[in-house]
Amino acid sequence: MSESDFSSLNLASSLVKNLSTLGYDAMTPIQALSLPAIIKGKDVIGQGKTGSGKTAAFGLGLLNKLDVKSYKVQSIVLCPTRELADQVASEIRKLARAVHNIKVLTLCGGAPFGPQIGSLAHGAHIVVGTPGRIEEHLRKRTLKLDHVDTLVLDEADRMLDMGFQDAIDDIIEKIPSNRQTLLFSATYPQEIEAIAQRVMKSPVTVNAPEVHEESTIKQYFYQTNSDDERMSALRLLLAKHKPESTLVFCNTKRDTQDVADELVYYGFYALAIHGDLDQRERDQALIRFSNKSVSVLVATDVAARGLDIDSLDLVINFNIAHDPEVHVHRIGRTGRAGRRGMAASFYNDREIRKLDELNIEITADELPADTLLDRPINKPVMTTLKIDGGKKQKLRPGDIVGGLTGKGGIPGDQIGKITMASNWSYVAVASNLVKPALKKIQQDKLKGRNFRVRILS
Repeated sequence: MSESDFSSLNLASSLVKNLSTLGYDAMTPIQALSLPAIIKGKDVIGQGKTGSGKTAAFGLGLLNKLDVKSYKVQSIVLCPTRELADQVASEIRKLARAVHNIKVLTLCGGAPFGPQIGSLAHGAHIVVGTPGRIEEHLRKRTLKLDHVDTLVLDEADRMLDMGFQDAIDDIIEKIPSNRQTLLFSATYPQEIEAIAQRVMKSPVTVNAPEVHEESTIKQYFYQTNSDDERMSALRLLLAKHKPESTLVFCNTKRDTQDVADELVYYGFYALAIHGDLDQRERDQALIRFSNKSVSVLVATDVAARGLDIDSLDLVINFNIAHDPEVHVHRIGRTGRAGRRGMAASFYNDREIRKLDELNIEITADELPADTLLDRPINKPVMTTLKIDGGKKQKLRPGDIVGGLTGKGGIPGDQIGKITMASNWSYVAVASNLVKPALKKIQQDKLKGRNFRVRILS
């Protein structure tokens, strides 16, 4: 018997037999690493990409200890979007085919509330849903979690991106503390670590190995003897690589604004961030860049300190940093979370001394051909909508998701980051769906009220 066989686990025989009929011949890495601890009832933090097999891992765990005779909610799975919740519920139902009378209920925003109340009244074993709708049922006392012994946070990093932190906290407060908590996430930012420390008990951490090589940062150096040459080089690199997110470093506030303005003049989707901006301008620039509705952010080192983005495609040093440690910190913002990174630096004859202090072998690279400048510039994949309502108006991320995905709305997986402020909310939606998204919020009500909404530009 191989250690990757499901039969090597202490799983119910009915579940193992059903797995073979589904074509599950061997465990994936995330399943092999997490299932033994899950079956033993331990809290588990699992880091793995979409498609790694994590749904079967936690699905088998909660099914293995389910009391079928009790029609009380025993497991709850929180997902960031309705689409993912539907997929998870479907997968759990497949895994449970050999066990009779298991009821899996999906509770998500964008669907009528009444039928969900009726389904809950008839009892359910497992609830899969989005934080906003689950929280709404708890507020209206149509859902009770007194008997939940397993909590699953699926794609926890995405739920935090969408602003569900408060809703998740409210839900966890309603669940018994003597439960098993399973947290799965593609990335492991500080916010996820904070949740784990707060709501989990001595969790076992597993990390599915990447299928590609470890991350490395490839550095390129281009000799540019004037500001005009630097600007042309910047445009050429952006035209060649077409990155979704590029961070450009300048040494002065004036250069930062000038570079951003010139990029905009040439049709690029760029913003500047520096000390002369007020807090609102700075916040909005960071929001638009982090949710990929702006492709290029031009920044000084000081202004970029609060920026924490794992998926930067490209870092460009428009000016060489004054300090070698600052250079290392700049380029270290690409190539995170197992990805390959790329960094480009422009220099002139006066800056060669600074390059020597980097203690790396440097050769001048060739810039792409000027003909690339004739190519059309890609529009960002996301667009940010600003809603004139926030925490003070008791607007929640779940209300926004529900409003966008309701009848005639857009798919939940086309919604990006949601950021809540006191009197405003920002939501990223796929750029190709921005018109129907805008129309949906303009015509429908959120929380029973009409809110002004516009594209942030």
